[in-house]
Amino acid sequence: MGYAHEYAHAVLHRGRVPMEPTDHVVDWADGPRKGKYYPHAEAFALPGTADLPDVPVARGLLPDAAPDAAGPGGGAARGFSLPLLAAMLKDSYGLTGRRLGIQANTDLPGLPFYTHANWSRGTAGGGGLYPVGIHWACGPSGPLTPGLHYYDVHRHALQRLLAGDVTDQVREALGPEAPAEALATDQYLVLSVKYWQNSFKYNSFSFHVVCTDLGTLVQTWRIWAAARGLRLAPVLWFDEPRLGRLLGAPDGEEAVFAVVPLHWDGPAPRTPAPGPAAPDHRPAVRHRDRERSRRLLDFAALEAMHGATLEGADRRPAPGALAAAAARPVPGGGERVPLPAPRFPDTGVRRALRLRRSSFGRFDARRPLGRGDLSAVLAACAGTRLAGDTDPSGAVRPAALYVLADHVDGLAPGAYAYDPEAGELHLLAAGPQGSFLQRNYFLSNYNLEQAGAVLVPTVRTTAVLDALGGRGYRLAVGTAGAVAQTFYTAAAALGLGAGVALGFDNVSFAERLGLDGGDEAPLLIMALGHERPGSADFRYEIA
Repeated sequence: MGYAHEYAHAVLHRGRVPMEPTDHVVDWADGPRKGKYYPHAEAFALPGTADLPDVPVARGLLPDAAPDAAGPGGGAARGFSLPLLAAMLKDSYGLTGRRLGIQANTDLPGLPFYTHANWSRGTAGGGGLYPVGIHWACGPSGPLTPGLHYYDVHRHALQRLLAGDVTDQVREALGPEAPAEALATDQYLVLSVKYWQNSFKYNSFSFHVVCTDLGTLVQTWRIWAAARGLRLAPVLWFDEPRLGRLLGAPDGEEAVFAVVPLHWDGPAPRTPAPGPAAPDHRPAVRHRDRERSRRLLDFAALEAMHGATLEGADRRPAPGALAAAAARPVPGGGERVPLPAPRFPDTGVRRALRLRRSSFGRFDARRPLGRGDLSAVLAACAGTRLAGDTDPSGAVRPAALYVLADHVDGLAPGAYAYDPEAGELHLLAAGPQGSFLQRNYFLSNYNLEQAGAVLVPTVRTTAVLDALGGRGYRLAVGTAGAVAQTFYTAAAALGLGAGVALGFDNVSFAERLGLDGGDEAPLLIMALGHERPGSADFRYEIA
């Protein structure tokens, strides 16, 4: 066992044993920016999304049950183009509007002031902090002069950080054992995490939070791409220090979490197999991010987890290793409740992402959640896979799902396990759940007893670490983040309220679901239901 196991145990028990430092006070006035700032890097505006037809989100959420990709709303794409990539970036991480709905979150009093404005994005972010940096390594087959670019979310623009083709460096960092499709391209999105953008608020817990941020972003892209007949699969094992040097990222302050290969619409590029690097060819970004905060703090647990997930980063697990940590099947016997076949309306993927939001304090139990809607959301979440280099085919189901239901039409209150193969709920404990939910939630921004149901995804975190090593922590928690993004997108497509939270007593939830003593870890709680009608709101769309 290594430090990642210790950290996972500390996260699971933080509701009862607070993580150090327990005296941390957030200095909001000295907080960082929500994004990196390169004042001297040249910027190029990206195309807008107005001319790109929307496509049904069902194709990305339930690809096996969705209409054929050539149906209404546009045919399948052959590969990425500049308009497609620009639209995916805008729909996922770009700013799309300003919101000021009356709700129960603690930041509400500051939102009317422009400096505290709540700018919405299609992807969920832990604490709304968005610490993932998106870099595009563009090779000769792309539409731009080859180089390395940073996506500036505030201007929906690319900033050129380095001129010249560096995709050979990316391929060599991925290594010859990377999936063939990852080596057969010269276009890559390189995702880094600037720790301080999250740790200034969440201190030692921040490593866990940024792993969920990785999952939410990658899953938005997977849903978006699948809706257009495209496939994206992240690579999580690679020579991370080498890519960090390429980005000019200070080790320990910023880390490269994933590489996402893109397949371009056009002839396949000529990409020689990775070989020994030329000793004199070590390009690196010289532009430096200008930090807003005057005082940066270090956190021992964050540094230790960075080291634990960096160790062995270029030693990819053996094929099939993840299968040992797959979600266990739901046991037979007991009362089972069949659910309707999952279905989604013809809501477009862009519209669903624009509508995505958290329902802070707005749930209303007077209108029960429909069993069909619950079935659709569960099926989409159960089908979520990051499908990276540890499971390229997406055959392993990494997350199990549980339901704490109180106000679902035709479903008795109780705790249930979801069986995705049968489309059924398996009763674990009968009776109302609202009192338990409120008692074991730390904050006051959600009225969980008013939600129709609370979904709980679990991952066998310790089994993942045993099978994949410390770096597997990023995959385990990133998977939970991916499930959360699927949940939000599915709820928005159905016109339902939704909210995902990390601040709960994980141990109590494990006990309630009969998981204590096992290796399944409840990593999130996801509230679903209808919202109160006619609540005051302000929205200003900018995309």
